Order: sequence, then C-alpha cells, then structure tokens
Amino acid sequence: MDTITHTLFGLALYGAVDKKNMDKKYKRAYLLTAVGASQIPDIDVISQLWDTDGLYQMWHRGITHSLFLTPVWALLFFLLCLLLFKMIDIKLFLLAWLAVFIHITSDLFNAWGTGYLEPFSKMRISFGTIPIVDFVMWIMIGGAFLFSRRNKLKSPYYFKMAWALIAIHIVVQSTQGYLIYKQYEKSSDQVALSANFIPWSFTVITKKAEKVTIYQDNLFQEKKKISVLQSKEDADLDNLFTKLPQAKTLYEWSPFVVVVDDEERLGLYDPRFYRNGQSFLFEYIEKNKN
Repeated sequence: MDTITHTLFGLALYGAVDKKNMDKKYKRAYLLTAVGASQIPDIDVISQLWDTDGLYQMWHRGITHSLFLTPVWALLFFLLCLLLFKMIDIKLFLLAWLAVFIHITSDLFNAWGTGYLEPFSKMRISFGTIPIVDFVMWIMIGGAFLFSRRNKLKSPYYFKMAWALIAIHIVVQSTQGYLIYKQYEKSSDQVALSANFIPWSFTVITKKAEKVTIYQDNLFQEKKKISVLQSKEDADLDNLFTKLPQAKTLYEWSPFVVVVDDEERLGLYDPRFYRNGQSFLFEYIEKNKN
C-alpha cells in the first residue's frame, strides 16, 4: 500500500484503542506506536542511498517486510516508548506487532508484493487483488473518523467497525480476483493480476510462449483485450545485465517480463505496470551507445 494508506491504518489502530482513562503521556505513546509501527517496514527506502549494484528493486519490500521480523519491529517501539515516555506496557508491544503485521500483510495483496518469508525464501509473494492506493479503505477510515467526531465516547467502536469493513472488502475483492485468475490459468503459461482503482475491476496479464496479452476484466462484464505484446524470448540478455544490473534484478523480481530487442534498444519491462504504451518498470540500454 502507499504511505498515506499505511498512515491511515496507524491512525485507525490508534482510534480503535479505548483511551478514556489515559493521560496525555499514554496517548502519545500509543499514537507513536500505532503510526510509527505502521510505517517502519518502509524504512528500506533509504537503501537507495548505498545501492550501487542495482538491487533496490529486490531490497524494497524485502527483509523489512518479512513475517519473521515483525516481533523485532514491535520490540523496537516497545523500547522506544520506554526511552521516551518511561513506560513499560506490554500492550504497546502487541499494538506495534499488530501494526507491522497489518502493513506487511496488506502489501501482499497488491501487484508490488513482498518478501514475506525472507530470509528463508526469496519468493516474491503478490496477489494483485487490491490496488496500491485503495480509495475504498480511505472512505471507510474517513467515515469512522467523522462518526467519532460526533460521538467521542464511541470512537473505538466506529474504528473497529471500519476494520471489519476493510477485512470484508479485502475478502470480497480477493475472492473475485481469484475467480478471474482461474479463468485464465488453463489457457496461459503464466498469469498475473493487477487490481484497478475501480473496485472489482482487474487488469489481467497473460503470457503464452512469446505473446503477452493484457485484458481488463471483472465478473460482471465481458473481458476486454487492451494490448498484445511480443517478447523476444531468444534475445541474449548478458550484455544488458552486465551494463545495467538493475535489469537483472527486475528480471528476477517480476513474475514474468516482456523482452525488447530491436534496432534501437535491448531491455525488458514488467507488463503488470504497462499503461499508455509503456511500463514505468522498464530497464534498457540503447544499442547505438554500446
């Protein structure tokens, strides 16, 4: 999910906590823990500062998003609250653990995926059933905030209801995505999903031999073919990988790629992010500069 959504998750967790008997110090500790722990896995963005080998694509949402690192992040915020607020409260540890778990698990559902099982598995897990920016979730959390302003005593109830609705939304959307995925699985070598911003609508990317086809589809309308792309599967990519290490990273990171080998360029791109004739995850070298 995007940074705004993760921030809203943190605020929604804080909103779900019953704070009627808390003083300001406790409230600050809980707010820091809920919001901070909801953001901490994305600290890996700073790895761009020392990435000289083109590995950032693999590092981002890698080990910091591992299920096995969640208690470590929780302990960090527990100790931070001890340092800043002189507080020892096991509930802060549990809140931080829950916030981190929600962050890394929600990231599984969009096309970017995570290294959820690192370091024991390098597999990038991506369901592609929820968009990176999900406005439905924003509306649910925003609704809880508005209702809580009208009745502060019932604030935790409203935010808990928002969490229940978010869970239902993810289940309904992902079930539809799974059913659509299964429709393409038998007729294709590989299939990938990327949820659209419009609920219950998906971009489906299929690959069979050298042909990559992109569809718009949902369960309630006929599928629509958007693009047909040809991948040069027999292209020699050694020169590309040598000159552009990030291209090799993208090749290993993506479920599958489209290889471009023409008179001008040698490169590859991830078709899940193909929009308006190009993908923003495209790594290439120009042949006239070899």
